[in-house]
Amino acid sequence: MVAPNVSQPSAALPGASLPGVDPSWDRYVEVLSTSSVDPAGSTYRWHVLDTHANRALDQVEATLLCVHGNPTWSYLYRSVLKVAQERFPNWRVIAVDQLDMGFSDDTGQSRTLPDRINDLGDLTRTLGLDESPVITVGHDWGGIISLGWALGHQPQLRGVALLNTAVHPAGFTLPPALQLALHPAVHRWGTQDTSAFIDVTMALAQPKLSPEIRAAYKAPYGSRERRRAVRQFVADIPATPAHPSHATLIEVAEGLRSLSVPTFFQWGPKDPVFSDRYLNDLIERMPHARVHRYEGASHLLPEDRDIATPLLEWADQFPRTSTSADVASPQPASSEPLRFLSAELEARREDTTVASADILPDGTVKKASWAELSSRVERLAAGLSTLGAGPGSRVSLLVPPSTDLTSVVYACLKIGAVIVVADAGLGTKGLSRAINGAQPQFLIGIERALVGAKVYNWPGRKIAALPFSESVAGSAKRKLLNVESDLTELEQRGHDALANGWTAPALDPDADAAVLFTSGSTGPAKGVVYTHRQLAALRDTIQNTYNLRAGTGLVAGFAPFALLGPALGAVSVTPDMDVTAPRTLTARALVDAVEAIDATAVFCSPAALENVVATADNVSLPKVSLVLSAGAPIPVPLLEKVQTIFPNATLHTPYGMTEALPIADVSLPTLSEAQSSGTESNGVCVGQAVSGATLKILPFGTPEDEVTESALTQDAFVSGEVVVRAPHVKERYDRLALTQAHSALIPGWHRTGDVGHYDDAARLWIEGRLQHVLTTPEGPVTPVAYELAAETVPEVARAAAVGVGPAGTQQLVVAVEVDGIKDGLAPSGLADRVRAAIQAAVPDAVPVAAVLTTRIPTDIRHNSKVDRAAVARWAEAALAGGRLPARLPRAGGVRS
Repeated sequence: MVAPNVSQPSAALPGASLPGVDPSWDRYVEVLSTSSVDPAGSTYRWHVLDTHANRALDQVEATLLCVHGNPTWSYLYRSVLKVAQERFPNWRVIAVDQLDMGFSDDTGQSRTLPDRINDLGDLTRTLGLDESPVITVGHDWGGIISLGWALGHQPQLRGVALLNTAVHPAGFTLPPALQLALHPAVHRWGTQDTSAFIDVTMALAQPKLSPEIRAAYKAPYGSRERRRAVRQFVADIPATPAHPSHATLIEVAEGLRSLSVPTFFQWGPKDPVFSDRYLNDLIERMPHARVHRYEGASHLLPEDRDIATPLLEWADQFPRTSTSADVASPQPASSEPLRFLSAELEARREDTTVASADILPDGTVKKASWAELSSRVERLAAGLSTLGAGPGSRVSLLVPPSTDLTSVVYACLKIGAVIVVADAGLGTKGLSRAINGAQPQFLIGIERALVGAKVYNWPGRKIAALPFSESVAGSAKRKLLNVESDLTELEQRGHDALANGWTAPALDPDADAAVLFTSGSTGPAKGVVYTHRQLAALRDTIQNTYNLRAGTGLVAGFAPFALLGPALGAVSVTPDMDVTAPRTLTARALVDAVEAIDATAVFCSPAALENVVATADNVSLPKVSLVLSAGAPIPVPLLEKVQTIFPNATLHTPYGMTEALPIADVSLPTLSEAQSSGTESNGVCVGQAVSGATLKILPFGTPEDEVTESALTQDAFVSGEVVVRAPHVKERYDRLALTQAHSALIPGWHRTGDVGHYDDAARLWIEGRLQHVLTTPEGPVTPVAYELAAETVPEVARAAAVGVGPAGTQQLVVAVEVDGIKDGLAPSGLADRVRAAIQAAVPDAVPVAAVLTTRIPTDIRHNSKVDRAAVARWAEAALAGGRLPARLPRAGGVRS
């Protein structure tokens, strides 16, 4: 590649004094304009930042062409140039200053969108890029300009990357911030007479920009004259069809549907200008795009997060990767036709025996037969179709476990709609984050959920789970909450549609079927995508592992499990409890649920079973033959107490996660044997892999470039990250491409983030989370063994082992939850007894400090998973001698 003949002014270039800019990148380019707005023969100086401004081009593989919006300039992309220069020398990065912007020439013209797209073509032609592979990168209104260039230069286009931008979604209206900027009373004053528009944009960064960085962004716009383009750029926003740029905007927007090159969207969801609504539109136009949303990031995404490394790593894969790089390596598909999740329900559509039961507030039991449930599902499916729901439509479900929820779930699955399930226990903040991230087209909820949707502006057309009264007040409430329909009306619409010959669409086994959110106990809840094939595999795994067959009566005290009842052919009921607070399950409520359907199987969280034991009062349920409990480790003594309530049941504790449940299982006899065998095994025994799953260990210290299948082991007493391969492992994380890429780094395997090892009897032991491994002077320490040892002390209800201090020199601190601490007084010598118990139970235990509290925060879904990050912050303050509350505060997604 030969460098074009360009001018290099001798004057000092702007980057010489700007933080983060290598002066060698600065460059001016003389470009002949072919835009119709300019007089013939006009030549302008463009300022660009170019990694190869003073380097040979013969080794350049391709070029990243980075285009800024308003009021930023090429400085926005300095991190991309830096990473490319340091790690990807064969990639050339050119960040441009558009004409009139940054340090490029002020043309004195009012440039429109078609002008700016043409201007960019003039520059790339002058730079000699017309024969060079190019990936476009665009932010803000630079996104649409870069896309316009991309559509006009497809022969050399290698990929498209976008950061918080927009094209033209259906029902387009200007974001409020831009409406204000265009208002006649504000426009000139805010964009040109003062630096208000620039200052507001800079204030969007998360965290706040330093004074030096703010000054750098403002450097080209220090005078009213230089801010003319800021005003003109805002004025060029095509808010109406009459605008001169509107036709070009529509042309580019529609052109994206035929653009099939690799595409990567990185997004800041807190952006008040380009919200998730615009991301949703881009995904609809380019469904093959790789997508990653950075929770907490805003409009100036390159300032908020490291977008440069993933951008260049993604680009550097070409052409060795597919355009769906965020999708996990698929499991080999069976040649047999898939038995969809709803197959059992459809097969029993004439069956008049009981399928499900609801325990009503007054204690009565309302039952539904298989025939009634099947008929209702069909009516709801047809009704949803009349509203436009169908394959790929996302439907957020905010309905408590009940026959209503079961009916809606299977109605959605029947028409290929994607159910979005986020636990109300996430709290309003966590729930908002989950729903906004999933961007459902429909939201079905109880009244409390609809109020939340109104207050927090959750997306989706609203459908009420229960009809509002026909009174004036009821009608007003329905209007206020933007309720379009309710389940009763949907059934009627479906009845009419069925009478007119409606039939369900054919389903793609490998299409998305569900987005299930994690508990949020170790960070923001993540959406986990399952296909129809993977949901069917989940059903088969549970059937084969626990012999749950048609006719089984299942008490589902753990909400997600209730949804599998019809798929298993099981008669299901949820006990009278607050499903967002498992500890509210009492022995009496469990007895009522068992008796309601003559249940033989029970599934509850550990916290629920703990309260059942506490309230049992000689309760016995001899007809129950299977008890399952998952979500957190369960001490053998607690299971032994549970056994007295279910004297004829086999007790199992499945191990898994939202991404794959279950993947291992252990029964009480096996667990007791493992713990009494004398084998030194740090952690909790979770047994062996369930039907169809393979579990291995990625040893600690494995270099990143050696993380391959050959590095995995099942050797005894080798600790590391647990990885799993199974047909029911998730498809991918939703709109978290970087998280997915990490979890699927070994093709065909999922990295769980849990730490464990095998013992010499081929039993798997879990030692904690990878992110919770402590780095002490004695070496890496996993927390679970210390916690279990502390919990053997009678006064200790719960323990949490955390590290305090810098990595490599962390002090191990065990916080213990003790009921009844008053005025800072605890049982005499408790801390010493905790330390002694640990020394006795943990081989080669490192030195431990113990601190006391009346409550350790746990997750809400299980009431069992400890928020170790919150405990670590609290323990650090305790060791520093600060004033402390006895109760640890609640921290996002957890309950204290």
